[in-house]
Amino acid sequence: MKSHPGLWISFIILILQLVCAIKVPQDLYQPPTITKESEKNYIVDPRDNINIECEATGNPFPTFTWTRNGKFYNVAKDPKVSFRRRSGTLVIDIYGGGRPEDYEGEYQCFARNRHGTALSNKIVLQVSRSPLWPKENLDPVVVNEGASLILQCNPPPSLPPPVIFWMSSSMEPIAQNRRVSQGLNGDLYFSNVLREDAHTDYSCNARSHFTHTIQQKNAYTLKVLTTRGVPERIPTFLLPMGTSSTKLVLRDEDLLLECIASGVPTPEIMWYKKGGELPNQKLKFENFNKTLRISRVSEEDSGEYFCQASNRMGSIRHTITVRVKAAPFWLDKPKDLILAPGENGRLVCRANGNPKPTIQWMMNGEPILATEPNPNFEVAGDTIIFREVQSGNSAVFQCNASNAHGYLLANAFINILDVPSRVLGPRNQLIRVIEYNRTQLDCPFFGSPIPTLRWFKNGQGSNLDGGNYRVHENGTLEISVVRKEDQGKYTCVATNILGNAENTVRLEVKEPTRIIKGPEDQIAKRGTTVRLDCRVRSDPTLRLMVTWMKDDTQLHIGSRMSKEGDALTIFGVAERDQGAYTCVARTELDQDFAKAYLTIQESSTSPTSPLTSEQRDKPDPPMDLELTDLAERSVRLTWTPGDDNNSPITGFIIQFEENRYQPGTWHNLASVPGNVNSALLRLSPYVNYQFRVLALNDLGSSMPSPSSERYQTNGSPPEVNPGDIRGAGTRKDNMEITWTALNSTQAYGPNLRYIVKWRQRHTGEPWSNVTVWTNKHVVWNTPVYTPYEIRVQAENEFGRAPEPGTVIGYSGEDLPSQPKNFRFYDPNRELIILEWSPPEHPNGNLTGYSLRYQAFNGSRFARPVVEILSPNQTKYTLTRTDPISRYRFTLSARTQVGAGEVVTADTPLKQDEAYTKNQVDIATQGWFIGLMCAVALLVLILLIVCFIKRSRGGKYPVREKKEVALGPDDQKDEDGSFDYSDEDNKPLQGSQTSIDGTIKQQESDDSLVDYGEGGEGQFNEDGSFIGQYTVKKDKDETEGNESSEATSPVNAIYSLA
Repeated sequence: MKSHPGLWISFIILILQLVCAIKVPQDLYQPPTITKESEKNYIVDPRDNINIECEATGNPFPTFTWTRNGKFYNVAKDPKVSFRRRSGTLVIDIYGGGRPEDYEGEYQCFARNRHGTALSNKIVLQVSRSPLWPKENLDPVVVNEGASLILQCNPPPSLPPPVIFWMSSSMEPIAQNRRVSQGLNGDLYFSNVLREDAHTDYSCNARSHFTHTIQQKNAYTLKVLTTRGVPERIPTFLLPMGTSSTKLVLRDEDLLLECIASGVPTPEIMWYKKGGELPNQKLKFENFNKTLRISRVSEEDSGEYFCQASNRMGSIRHTITVRVKAAPFWLDKPKDLILAPGENGRLVCRANGNPKPTIQWMMNGEPILATEPNPNFEVAGDTIIFREVQSGNSAVFQCNASNAHGYLLANAFINILDVPSRVLGPRNQLIRVIEYNRTQLDCPFFGSPIPTLRWFKNGQGSNLDGGNYRVHENGTLEISVVRKEDQGKYTCVATNILGNAENTVRLEVKEPTRIIKGPEDQIAKRGTTVRLDCRVRSDPTLRLMVTWMKDDTQLHIGSRMSKEGDALTIFGVAERDQGAYTCVARTELDQDFAKAYLTIQESSTSPTSPLTSEQRDKPDPPMDLELTDLAERSVRLTWTPGDDNNSPITGFIIQFEENRYQPGTWHNLASVPGNVNSALLRLSPYVNYQFRVLALNDLGSSMPSPSSERYQTNGSPPEVNPGDIRGAGTRKDNMEITWTALNSTQAYGPNLRYIVKWRQRHTGEPWSNVTVWTNKHVVWNTPVYTPYEIRVQAENEFGRAPEPGTVIGYSGEDLPSQPKNFRFYDPNRELIILEWSPPEHPNGNLTGYSLRYQAFNGSRFARPVVEILSPNQTKYTLTRTDPISRYRFTLSARTQVGAGEVVTADTPLKQDEAYTKNQVDIATQGWFIGLMCAVALLVLILLIVCFIKRSRGGKYPVREKKEVALGPDDQKDEDGSFDYSDEDNKPLQGSQTSIDGTIKQQESDDSLVDYGEGGEGQFNEDGSFIGQYTVKKDKDETEGNESSEATSPVNAIYSLA
């Protein structure tokens, strides 16, 4: 068996070369080209910085401007908005304080240089919103047993729409079945209510797209009035209403039709299409047959669909008329055009849709009708025709195809260049290739007008094209089968009216690497020495490296082994040495390998027979090989056994070698008992056979016999197809199809190749196919983790193998969506039980779940713990470290790509936990510290006042900023103090006077208690009053004079004193 990596490597390079278009060299001027932009409907996370993408190329490098809502957007005026370096991408700094709502609107990018202006799509920027659910009091829902019921969800409008699901207050999902299910609108439908439906906690939940937070609506309480018997009734539709409805869907979107019916017993739902069959290949029934999903609808999916609800009481039918419209889609997207002065050309813009889109052309962002007439081009519907263009006619043209359902915008430049022919690749390349392989010689070129390219060999002869040679549009010369005579110097010449350019590529053809004598299967006694041969022939100008492998693993040459030349010798073999040994001969261009199996047997106690003293040994090789009974698919081989060397011959092994695919490599073909000396051999077509025979006895195998004469069988189409066909993605946007290639006895003819076909499963789309000569093909631009039907059929020059079977493969995996129905409950104060469902979009084969949880109490968080769970596990039990702390859980599913979107939930705050939290955290609160400081200050002030009072005695001068005139009855001492002994019943100065002139007192009984600190006054031994005394102010006066001295702490002390 051997491999030719040079063959498939060169083929892959060839494919990549052929898909590359001719590019304008970077040193020549070029109008702008938009290379990257944000999607048309761009919804952003309000928590992150906003990047509105716009990247472009051109020479000179373009400058960028933007419009917002159709008007010029001055980026320099907003400090929160900036351009990414050497880019037109807008970066809006939300982290730095920008409000994302202020930047909503319609944006469009313009990339300009002096040769034209390219436009981006109109990007509608919207900020994701998850408004809170309005608080509402829901009255209990009372319904008779057997009646239908709809519990409405009505979530607040969100962008994008939230994910709706129904759960109980303990976060248990509401069980759904044929009788109870959630509609597409989020409402919960009961076809008939049973008494066990009576619960107090039917709660609708909405999960936001970006933050993954879950909002919960106030729970419904359902009361069921039971009766002795529930009468059966004919079905009626809860959704949709009436007998008919219409549905509009756009091409390539998913069509969702829904029918939910009530009745007793619960109705069955069946779906039909009028006048035809349902499209089974892209059809899916969901929600217990109540929803019909047709993926990626097309025009032929239009028509009348009807759902039938039936039970044993009868049936009803609802007809849904489906109309399929289409936003514009490309039939022929305009492509960049390079012309020389005086040349003609055209830009074509063809699109289709329903309704048929209108085509509008623009030049450099301006409608062509509004520009001045140009004699060098003419607009003819979906085509612009250019005639005798001039150097100043370079521009970027925009084609806009629009209808009521959307639009397409494409930029295509016309670049007027006057450039002589030039060759762009490296000069004087050396290409080395193995004989009989496929190769290509590259000669990238450019010029305007576009040059013609010709290839010549050794500087003479006619143009190389045809037969074994093929010249591609990009200048590559392909040689399908390289032979020794193809070696030489190849010259490519690019020619236009302005001049010629040429380049030379030197091709060297190397001899393939071949193992001419490989290791052979051996049976060895334990403790003996084994030699495994490997003789290699290769091109002497290439560096050869020979290595050995055991059981397909690199073999380490230890102390019991030696490598003599390229042969491997094993001394004192043991049971661990048994296995498959492979000699690998490798150069920098190709490789070959040969494999043999070594079997270790227990050694006998003596090398001689117990009945005789004669020496025993392996048998001598057979001789006199002869071929008879020659047929198309068989031949008889006869031989003469050699001497058995005193150990009876137990069998013969017949081997063959062929000289087309693996010359020098011998393969086991058949084995026969030791008492026969001929065998009828079954042969394969198109193999040039040569045979040899080995004899076996208890001591091992003989040396091979001399080879027989060669026998050539005729060719035929392959009879088998490749095996071990697999399809798996190496990236999220591809699928690598591999298979086990046919061996030399299965090829059955020359030029063995493989026809690879693939298509998405259940879509009914036509098969894509390609012919390859290797055992691998990569399909690109595939959707994530999508099943594909794969077929690989062998073909040679005589025909094709039988039709192959279909194998299911999958495109590449991506990160999964978040797990569904994430919930938890705590059966006691020691345990928390988590449950969830697999992600709605696994985007691959789930490898497990990542669960991260963290205990927290108030603002203090414990160390997070991460658990990696098996993919089949959807439940986890956590033992609390204490009964008080709350827990924060984040859960994500994993594929081989990594962990996907996370869902987060916190355990609720318990009442005793809140109390404990307040007890623990109150001392750290700022308001508490301030209050304690104020109390301490007030106590200090009171102590000072008391000290002053005690030192002054019983008469207290009263001073106020506002002077109050004394009445004639007021008694005043000479020192200005008042004597309180006889004035207990007089109203104080500052008392309020009522409308009728009477005195309105602040309290019902005025006393010294009103002016003191506590309920009783305190007196010294000499009768003086030691208390705080303040004239009570009228309420209006106090409130109206906020700057009075009584409000100052210092003046308050004086007033008290």
